[in-house]
Amino acid sequence: MRRPYLFALLSCAAVLNVAVVDAHITRIEITSTESPTFEGRSFGDVGPYEKLRGRAYGEVDPEDPRNAVITDIELAPRNARGLVEYSMDIYILKPVDPGLGNHKLVIDVNNRGDKRFAQLNDSPFVNDPTTAADAGAAFFLERGYALAWNGWDISATPGDDRLTITVPVARNPDGSAITGPSYEYITVNNATTTTYELSYPAATLGKNQATLTVKRLLNDPPTTIEPSGWEYVDEKTIRLLPAGTAFAKSHIYEFTYTAKDPLVAGLGLAATRDFVSFLRHAAVDDAGVANPLAEDVQHTFTWAVSQPGRYLNDFQTLGFNEDERGRRVLDGIQNWVAGGTGVAINYRFAQTARTERNRQNHLYPEGVFPFAYPAMHDPVSGRSGGRAERCLASRTCPKVFEINSANEYWVKAGSLLHTDTAGRDLPDPDHVRFFLISGAQHGRGSSERGLCQQFQNPTDPAPAMRALFVALDQWVTAGVAPPASRVPRVSNGTAVFAEPRATTVTGVVPQSKLGFPTIPGVTYTGVVTTRRFFDFGPLLDEGIVTHVAPTFVDRPVYPSFVSKTDEDGNEVAGIRLPPVAAPVATTTGWASRREEFGLNDGCEGAGQSIPLARTEAERRQTNDPRLSLEARYGTHEGYVRAVADAGRGLMSERLLLERDVQRYIDEAENSDVLR
Repeated sequence: MRRPYLFALLSCAAVLNVAVVDAHITRIEITSTESPTFEGRSFGDVGPYEKLRGRAYGEVDPEDPRNAVITDIELAPRNARGLVEYSMDIYILKPVDPGLGNHKLVIDVNNRGDKRFAQLNDSPFVNDPTTAADAGAAFFLERGYALAWNGWDISATPGDDRLTITVPVARNPDGSAITGPSYEYITVNNATTTTYELSYPAATLGKNQATLTVKRLLNDPPTTIEPSGWEYVDEKTIRLLPAGTAFAKSHIYEFTYTAKDPLVAGLGLAATRDFVSFLRHAAVDDAGVANPLAEDVQHTFTWAVSQPGRYLNDFQTLGFNEDERGRRVLDGIQNWVAGGTGVAINYRFAQTARTERNRQNHLYPEGVFPFAYPAMHDPVSGRSGGRAERCLASRTCPKVFEINSANEYWVKAGSLLHTDTAGRDLPDPDHVRFFLISGAQHGRGSSERGLCQQFQNPTDPAPAMRALFVALDQWVTAGVAPPASRVPRVSNGTAVFAEPRATTVTGVVPQSKLGFPTIPGVTYTGVVTTRRFFDFGPLLDEGIVTHVAPTFVDRPVYPSFVSKTDEDGNEVAGIRLPPVAAPVATTTGWASRREEFGLNDGCEGAGQSIPLARTEAERRQTNDPRLSLEARYGTHEGYVRAVADAGRGLMSERLLLERDVQRYIDEAENSDVLR
């Protein structure tokens, strides 16, 4: 059944109160309990926490319209009750005395099986937080939140305390294997990798149904590798010939082949829906085992970084914020660096680990309309829809903060999140706000270059995101209006549009229009991802890609833009944290690759940190057009005052918390700037 008809059926079921089998978590197994955890550390008025680990088992009714949107659910094996089963790892942190908690649950949607709450919690990145030090500054714990995790991602590999999910393989009605075309984008940044593991097993080891190509740079024409130049090691592995030949460092290989045994990946959407609903509403599972959070959860939130944020985009678009009883699942969603695309989870032969950036993975069904929340018609694809369409119909929309770095605007066409397909500003939906962390890269960069020409961008977005999470909580629980959106807009002149190239998936932002200065030693290419329409075949609405690695169709390019910059090259739109408002460097969300890794191709999620000259004499010696620290601040004390003013200004707008403002001031005072 095509998705538009499924949506119509779902809406009718809701209106007519059609009786359906209740899909739910049937069994909870708690395999270990540590109470208290964190070496008994107590958190403010909340006291100590305990840790529960285990596995949850669920089942869904494939006939329920809410589940029928899952690709290949009708081809999954069923149990004696006619339901489709799955199981997943679970992990819970909660106050030992739930009465001292705040009765709010945060689902940290895992990233490829790994926990990501540490960034917001202000604690070390560990997958099994156990010691007192593992709790760090304990943003969540000091406030009394319960936290929970569940497996959802078929790409997550077991081990290292990762959370996994087990879902069935879809089969033809006669029991035979489903086969179909699949595609692998292969690039490694070393000269030692000799084999590559496929996402799905090959249906045949005959090379006549597979093609392997290679190119050095993104926009180079590909060269086909002859069948004598590669082979299957087994049905899940290929290698170059002669055996032991390494894949060329940072070259782009593309492999198309006939795969078999697709997983019903979309069950990962139902898994989170049902787990949250169980924790919020159930007293016990089917065997009488108690819900660890029974009668405690009054509000539910998520925190998601990158891939799981894109998962939550699909979660909303496909209607999974409504459980089988018509109840809202998540009250508040905070997405960080999710852009305006999904995770391509609800397709046959899904590859949820993929993400599109300037140089990678453009030919997967990630950037498929709709990109924005409001329903609209897209003349480019001919489709209609919006991310909020289903939740508005069922009255189950969450409050949402979409927070992105500059990298999502440069690398993932993130501006489409808040514009229409003609590039015009959209009004904010009543339940959504949008924020740019000015000049930030996809994640907090190290002090190294890595693959890139310049040092990466160390701007830490977490202080702003902590303040925004507090604001989201207040919006959900007390109706306090949130801070206004802070993103580049066409209407105020802070948006600079990309100029598409005729035959590529990347475009260019002209330097003169952006306002970016010509900095000695810095190559400005202006390369930016442009979103194009790809013909994935006539069955795309059914979740089946029949045209793998498609060429883009000659239709208009979706207009996308980035923020204009000031005379330092720092972005003028968005939340300008103290490192941008009182800079010691130019920070960008884009970067270019070094020669050995693909000269001047985009450096993916990385940004740049380009230091300002210390003195006017140093500035003149290098012909740097940017003001020196000396001319800008005068003295060390002047720099500290500028940081303090920037931080306190953001705090007054509820975009920083007092503790983080003081941390900025302390760091400035302890720095060597103009000492």
